[in-house]
Amino acid sequence: MPEMPTKLAEIVDEFAAAPRDLVLEMLLEYADVIPPLPAEIDRAGMEQVPECQTAFFLRAQVQPDGTVLTWFDCPPEAPTTRAFAGILAEGLAGANAEQVLAVPDDLYQRMGLAQAISPLRVRGGTAILARLKRQVREQAG
Repeated sequence: MPEMPTKLAEIVDEFAAAPRDLVLEMLLEYADVIPPLPAEIDRAGMEQVPECQTAFFLRAQVQPDGTVLTWFDCPPEAPTTRAFAGILAEGLAGANAEQVLAVPDDLYQRMGLAQAISPLRVRGGTAILARLKRQVREQAG
């Protein structure tokens, strides 16, 4: 059975082992790792995630070799949501479709984020992951 990408598993372990008072600080560091959208990608070709409290758009593309490319668009004034995307952007970089689909749906709970941020925000992050996985599943056939 495929496992989630090693890089993402390392991020999960790092958060799970961190003292509670550092978790939010660690999370916000990921808000800055989302690269800007390339010129050829715009929101029109992306899926909005309505569960997020802020305007959040994503797109996943399975390449011919099976690796998955991801794009996220989220305003700077939503650092927590950007951080969820940053964790996925970094943790899934270079991953193939099977690995992306192997990411546990309760990823953010496993990281210990439920104790650090509101349930509403955790739900938004979970929705981002669910939609990303659905796009990959549809393309991977």
